[in-house]
Amino acid sequence: MSAAPERAAELVARDARVLWHPYTQHGLERDPLPVVGAAGAWLELADGRRVLDAISSWWACLHGHGHPRIVAAIAEQARALDHVLFAGATHEPAVRLAEELLALAPPDLSRVFYSDDGSTAVEVALKMVAQAWHQRGEPQRTAFIALKGAYHGDTFGAMAAGDPEPFFRAFEPFLFAVLRVEPEAEALQAALEVLGTRAAGLIVEPLVQGAAGMRLYAPEFLRSARELCTRHGVPLIADEVFTGFGRTGALFACQRAGIAPDLLCLGKGLTGGTLPLAATLATEPLFEAFLHTERTRFFPHGHTFTANPIACAAALASLALCREDDVPTRLARIGTRIAAELAPLKEHPSVRELRHLGGIVALELRPRAGERPGYGSARALELRRRALERGVLLRPLGDVLYAVPPACTSAEECALVARTMAALVEGWG
Repeated sequence: MSAAPERAAELVARDARVLWHPYTQHGLERDPLPVVGAAGAWLELADGRRVLDAISSWWACLHGHGHPRIVAAIAEQARALDHVLFAGATHEPAVRLAEELLALAPPDLSRVFYSDDGSTAVEVALKMVAQAWHQRGEPQRTAFIALKGAYHGDTFGAMAAGDPEPFFRAFEPFLFAVLRVEPEAEALQAALEVLGTRAAGLIVEPLVQGAAGMRLYAPEFLRSARELCTRHGVPLIADEVFTGFGRTGALFACQRAGIAPDLLCLGKGLTGGTLPLAATLATEPLFEAFLHTERTRFFPHGHTFTANPIACAAALASLALCREDDVPTRLARIGTRIAAELAPLKEHPSVRELRHLGGIVALELRPRAGERPGYGSARALELRRRALERGVLLRPLGDVLYAVPPACTSAEECALVARTMAALVEGWG
């Protein structure tokens, strides 16, 4: 046995003794990838293999791994200011990042609240809305509306906004009630009428419901939702943790649909996938609901590493790359290449649907007779294993096989992703 396989086996064995991995069934999944390095679209494993990261490491690695501009920005900022509390203090990277985000975001957003990840960005938005209603003298407005199949994160407010199936049923007794609707104007109108003055707000993943299986819906629904929220006087929360920074072919999915939300949640690609950082952008009226001479009416939310200067510097470098490299167009080109190669599979008996938007490509497969459909499908682990054998990292959402590669992915790498997905389909039936 060579030194490289020994090194990989030792790392995996040590991992098995001490670690508990996210979204992992340890009774079935034995050997995590022993990753020792990454560059561009590729991961380097301890045994010497290279694996194409076709899912951008949980949709976060926007430009590719180890981009020199972002690495340099991180190093430079670390030498100047590594961290300072953000309660009662400020710093240039946080201020400049907020300025740039507001300049790029849909109109009417005027304030940025930083947190650590997408789930907490959503948590912040929900808490802002709930407390604002309370401070405006309408404490009965506690009922949120969300889409069926939604996923917004794993903290308690985000879990409540998400659909309990398939992830959160065990926590249901601890979650506030949410009215769930299909992405249809009539369904939303009916929900708002039923709730009346109990309605607090609507939260949506614009255009694409990611963890639900890359489900797409029409931009017309978002335009109707914006009009209905305005008419009923409730805020619209756009969770763009996944869809932001070009994934749908526009910098923000809301812009592609031609709407402006009252709150915009950002994470994942905000730092180019290098460091934990999230942001919740809000309108001035929401900010003003907390302005008061009574100190206890402030917004009681904060994280130790809120607006960490190094993370903000990484985000500024990532935003510069988004502009200079036209990342939305690059991602759309990547998605088009992969979808075009997969187009012949539309009529394959194992394929229910081929979906494509921007840099997102998904194949929904038909379950075998007697198999459990959806996220709980045991075949997902088999598909992942077979993809790795071909040198590609895919992480199917149950029976939905998808790719969201980083913006650096070449035409040849796109072809490898498409060939791998096609091979998995051929072996599915």
